[in-house]
Amino acid sequence: MPRIARALADNCCYHLINRGNGRQQVFHKDGDYRAFMDLTLQARETYSVRLHAWCLMPNHFHLLVQPEQADQLNKCMQWLMTSHVRRYHQHYGTSGHVWQGRYKSFIVQDNDHLLTVTRYIEANPVRAGLSETAAQWPWSSHSARIAAINNMRPDTLPILLPYDWTTYVDMPLTDAEIEKLRNSVNRQTPFGKDDWRNHLCEQMGLESTLRTRGWPKGQKRGINKQPVPLYPPKSNNSTMSSD
Repeated sequence: MPRIARALADNCCYHLINRGNGRQQVFHKDGDYRAFMDLTLQARETYSVRLHAWCLMPNHFHLLVQPEQADQLNKCMQWLMTSHVRRYHQHYGTSGHVWQGRYKSFIVQDNDHLLTVTRYIEANPVRAGLSETAAQWPWSSHSARIAAINNMRPDTLPILLPYDWTTYVDMPLTDAEIEKLRNSVNRQTPFGKDDWRNHLCEQMGLESTLRTRGWPKGQKRGINKQPVPLYPPKSNNSTMSSD
């Protein structure tokens, strides 16, 4: 099955996500979360990638980043994933795959859609039932943002945050917002206004991320002689995975 094209552009904001292999738990204790964040912060400095938001969950992570140069993003993530897997195997005496594969990513428009993605990321523990409020989860940018921890402080977003950020994050997203976001996660479709998204997909060769999955309506497999592309089915989200 062909991979979905990865869009790369300078100074764009990207939502990144990766899950444990087979959706298995990756972070087992505080030291695991801390070690991954130490590596993430080191990668931010090494590769000049601004880190606007993050959330580490038991079996996956979310990052919202903005690379100054697009080609630094893959280098940054390759270093981060490799360094983390090496640390994980050394610490636990294991081998094999830790993550499900390459990380997923999509570009986010720097308007209210960027606020939606940031809320989506920082509210993940609440949706998963791991905390009652985003402020209680220690392994996200939300707690670091409101505590103003210097060495953990997220980079300033290119859009102003509401004054009472915790209350704003804790407000549930609408079903339509969740559905559109999960479509971008699964399809790696740019997240923004429809005209912006469609224009960007045309510019960057991402039209395939807009196509409907499966076989065209009214057509059955094997009848049409022309090959029809198949896309991976939408993944189910477990309680621990949430989003």
